[in-house]
Amino acid sequence: MSRIARVRLGAAVVVAFLCGLIFASGFNLTSLSWAQASRPEFATAKLTPPPSTKAADAFSDAFEWVANTVRPAVVSIQAETQRPRTTRRVVPPNVPPGFEQFFRQFQQPPSDQPEEASGTGFIVSKDGYILTNNHVVADNGDLATKLTVKLLDNRTFTAKLIGRDPTTDVALIKIDARDLPTVELGNDSSAHIGQWVLAVGNPLGLNFTVTAGIVSAKGRQLNGLLNTRDNPYAIMDYIQTDAAINPGNSGGPLVNLQGQVIGINSALASGTGYFAGYGFAIPISLAREVMNDFIQYGHVRRAVLGVSVRDADASDADIAGLDSIHGAVIGGFTDNGNQPNPAEKAGAKPGDVIVAVNGQNVKDVAGLQRIIRRYHPGETVTVDVKRAGNQDKQLKVTLAAPPATPATQAAARDNSGAAESSGATAESTLGISVAPVPPQLVTQDSIPSQYSGGLLVTDVSPNGPAFPSPSSTSSGLLASSDIIVQSLYPRQMPIKSADDLTAAVKAVPSGKYLQLLVYNIGNQQTRTVNVKIER
Repeated sequence: MSRIARVRLGAAVVVAFLCGLIFASGFNLTSLSWAQASRPEFATAKLTPPPSTKAADAFSDAFEWVANTVRPAVVSIQAETQRPRTTRRVVPPNVPPGFEQFFRQFQQPPSDQPEEASGTGFIVSKDGYILTNNHVVADNGDLATKLTVKLLDNRTFTAKLIGRDPTTDVALIKIDARDLPTVELGNDSSAHIGQWVLAVGNPLGLNFTVTAGIVSAKGRQLNGLLNTRDNPYAIMDYIQTDAAINPGNSGGPLVNLQGQVIGINSALASGTGYFAGYGFAIPISLAREVMNDFIQYGHVRRAVLGVSVRDADASDADIAGLDSIHGAVIGGFTDNGNQPNPAEKAGAKPGDVIVAVNGQNVKDVAGLQRIIRRYHPGETVTVDVKRAGNQDKQLKVTLAAPPATPATQAAARDNSGAAESSGATAESTLGISVAPVPPQLVTQDSIPSQYSGGLLVTDVSPNGPAFPSPSSTSSGLLASSDIIVQSLYPRQMPIKSADDLTAAVKAVPSGKYLQLLVYNIGNQQTRTVNVKIER
């Protein structure tokens, strides 16, 4: 190709390139720009959130809804305790957590000032019943002399004790108010490991704080938390959570994403006394049973087998011939005072593995306790055990009430005082205590109106004529689930007050019978009761 031809070809290529560039610019197919992107274009871009972000927003909305629903029914509890005038060891200020034990040599002068502690509770009825922990109202066994309750709306009330139980660490208090916000009590048995939960409380003085976590485990056994050495029948069946729980959270609710309470926050596992990832809550099913007993009977009705037990291990399964590792191993028999031990009397032996009660399988100690607590003293249950050498035994055990311990005796005295302050009256001739039927009980148990005006039997003395004996029949005893409605003989009259009952008793000559018409809350039936009066 000649030189002139090459020049013409090059010129044609350049012209074609420029024409193409102009053509593309006209249709905005490209633009001239710096390599750095224009910021205004990014700022004005409309991005569609990915599905995961939308799900996160819905999740956040669920948390917000639960918090807003539950917090109005959560209360702050300030407990004042008047301790004996003694010199106490104290920790100086600004000591780092975990180093308190090295600074106990400092002494504080004797003081008459009450000690203060704070905790949490939650309202379970519109008329002011509040669930909390026993250790909130009775620190180290010393009952608080004053309980002040503060609501989210800043109203404050002085609360009275209805009942406390050191064995389960549950307490019930009450404030005098109406139309209060309440929480819904859920079912802890339907809570599963891995489910989200929220803890609401007043940790470290930060009132009405909400923290989130999951159910980490169920049926946890916390030996030593409730002083099991002095209280061998302490319940060991806790929900474990990693929702942050700190001092002051005690007594607050652990709730699911439906806003239902599944537990009472009670303890944290930490070497410093502050949250380290492990918190524990009392199952609400257990707390509900304790609460109902306090309202109906003034005390907790608890039944025991009378055995010391531990979880079965691989060696126990091998010795007993179990096909899997499960059950509760009997280590021995507990002291039942002057009464025969119920399990030992039924033929149980150390080493027996309890695998079922009344047809319900027993996985471990917590499961055994969960089953037994549904029954009351005097009831008989069928206990299936596996004995060494692959022996299957079926025992009929009549459950007993646990013997008193210093902790339970102190609680019984406090509960008795609470009952008296709330209107319970002792009738010494019959050996019973009675009180007006609580409105909460009428609503909860659907008591017919013609019986709601009677007298609720809150306690029956074992030494009184109305207490059941082995030879007595159903017509010859009273129970703490009874409502005395009417005196039938020798004087017919309605029983609406303690004075009415006293008048009916005085009308009976010594050695003769007083006949009463009684309504039983449990079976919702009436019956006649004949009590012999001895003076």
